[in-house]
Amino acid sequence: MNKKTLFYSFKATIPVMAGYIVLGIAFGVLLESKGYNFLWSLVMSLTIFAGSMQFVTVDLLAGGATLVSAAIMTVLVNARHIFYGISMVDKYRGIGRVKPYLMHALTDETYSLVCDPTLPEDVAEKPYYIIVTGFNHIYWVIGCAVGGLIGGAVEFNTAGLDFAMTALFVVIFVEQWEKAKSHIPAYIGLAAAVICLLVFGPTNFLIPTIIIIPIALFALRPLIEKQLKKDEEVAGND
Repeated sequence: MNKKTLFYSFKATIPVMAGYIVLGIAFGVLLESKGYNFLWSLVMSLTIFAGSMQFVTVDLLAGGATLVSAAIMTVLVNARHIFYGISMVDKYRGIGRVKPYLMHALTDETYSLVCDPTLPEDVAEKPYYIIVTGFNHIYWVIGCAVGGLIGGAVEFNTAGLDFAMTALFVVIFVEQWEKAKSHIPAYIGLAAAVICLLVFGPTNFLIPTIIIIPIALFALRPLIEKQLKKDEEVAGND
């Protein structure tokens, strides 16, 4: 592993660091406000390492959810990571014993940095995957632990902290919208969320939405591929 790879990888993760530390602190403070000290934040950030699911876990713990309901919610909320993992199989092939960890730590933000990077010639690809993943995990662990410590030492109103993850997903959505060649998947997601919100209400719309979106994407896959092909032909003619 050369210094250029290390520096380039760290530089690529700086935006994630800014978001993860702030969001991690918000999570730690929120969890502590429910009666769980910073050790819980530390352990959860090391083992779960899924921002959205960790915020959901706060409500599951506070509400006394059963293991079955918690397991179902976890699978549904993080189902997208199945597709992340599948798309990275070839890139992680031959990477060694760290592969299980890389799959475990493949968050939305990490995936955005490793799925299709344009690396300089002097930056090694596989070490880049490992370093980026490790740095991002470290940022999240630090943020969660610090948040738990702050929440235990300082009393303040935590209203609105649980919106931090929602804000992050809005930012991710905007970034993906700008980069995406087709906006049909985004429209499907928005439509499914709005319809389920109206039908099932704000407390029950999440699970139906997560189920409907992949079904709709598979059903409309020919349309999406057709549009992408058409756009590529137009770009080629230009």
